[in-house]
Parts: sequence; C-alpha cells; structure tokens
Amino acid sequence: MDHSCTVYQTMEYLSKRWAILILHELYKGSEWKRFSEVRKAMDEVTPKILTERLRDLEKEGLIERRVDTSCVPVRSEYRLTPAGAELMEVIGSLKAWALKWKVDNRVCAGTSCRLCTLPGPVTAGTVLSPRDGPPAHRL
Repeated sequence: MDHSCTVYQTMEYLSKRWAILILHELYKGSEWKRFSEVRKAMDEVTPKILTERLRDLEKEGLIERRVDTSCVPVRSEYRLTPAGAELMEVIGSLKAWALKWKVDNRVCAGTSCRLCTLPGPVTAGTVLSPRDGPPAHRL
C-alpha cells in the first residue's frame, strides 16, 4: 500500500494496540481523567504501554494532557481534544457496524458509550446477555 494513502497514515497511529480503547475510556464519564483512573479502568494494559499510547495520542492531537504540580505526587490528567471527540463519532459508526454484522451485544447496543459501565476491555468473541427490545445504535 502506498504510504501517502490517508487510510494508511491514519491507521499508523490508530492501529497501535489499546489506542482506540484509551480514546474510548477518555470519552466515558468526566471530562478530565487522571492517569490512575485510566489505568484502573484498563488493568490489562501495562503502565509503560499506557504511558506510550497516551503520549502517541497526545502527539497526534487526539488528547490533551495537563499536569497538576500543586500536589505530591504530581497528577497527570487527560481528555479528548475536539479532534478526538470527533473521532469518537467514527468509532460510534464502527460500533453500529459491528452490532449489525459481527457482535451480538444488546447491552452495549442499548447504551451510549459515554455512559458505559461494562468492566474493562472485553475480549474478542465475548457475548453479553441480551436485554429485551431491539438494539439502539448510539455512541
């Protein structure tokens, strides 16, 4: 594939393991999340890899970081940038596609990703018990 292809260039940073799930975690709940909150929610990711991915996503302009030096230990907090928030709309479309063609998960289908309370990263092939009613594809 030609390296000047837009899809190729985009996938260079989005296809890194955990990148999209980190964006998803920052999308959920409060606007700013501390490193420790993201780490707790994504306990399968090592602190080293989480730090690397957060730096990569910051470099790509998808998240921003602020450092609170007024306390010890120093706190790093992260949130989506407008570009990162807009990317979540694309991920919402990906979710809708997966629910239509690949994944039977009515709990997820009926819940906004922003309000998701499913525990941590779910491994591929996991099917959660369905709720009554048709799925609603919402991000």
